[in-house]
Amino acid sequence: MSRIGKMPIDLPAGVEVKVSKDLVTVKGKLGELTQKTDESVEIKVENNQVIVDRKSESIDHRAKHGLYRSLINNMVKGVSEGFDVVQELVGVGYKAEAKGQVLEMSLGFSHNVVFELPVEIKVETVNERGKNPLIKMRSHDKQLLGQVAAKIRSLRKPEPYKGKGIRFQGEVLRRKAGKTAGK
Repeated sequence: MSRIGKMPIDLPAGVEVKVSKDLVTVKGKLGELTQKTDESVEIKVENNQVIVDRKSESIDHRAKHGLYRSLINNMVKGVSEGFDVVQELVGVGYKAEAKGQVLEMSLGFSHNVVFELPVEIKVETVNERGKNPLIKMRSHDKQLLGQVAAKIRSLRKPEPYKGKGIRFQGEVLRRKAGKTAGK
């Protein structure tokens, strides 16, 4: 049996879960999320816990058992606590400024990059003198937040020689040695 799939999901106060035929809806103080489910798993809400069971021992059903348990757990955590992603801009002249749902960044191109964020994501920028600019994003939807953070990072990936680019805070880069003078 799946180690992740067999663990029950505890529901915090203020979070309610509704299960219909192939749809799970989780509602909490930060928002509402829905997830389509497969017929290979059975989801039950019993005494303030969500339990995910699989219908058979086939490889496909075992794989989806842990998957749907993790997805529902992320939904429960998202609507009760929320998720944060912090990215830093490393490079001379790199800047970021949030104007509502629009993120305007100066990333060393001849033009500024304007990135429009979905309404589910709250963004804040921190520009301190002598430190790298930070982009702080917060949302109740972990999947959407990760997708947007990956898209922002893809605008200027960190390069291995000087380390310039957009990286997640705390991310360790593998650095390469540059050219050596040959004579």
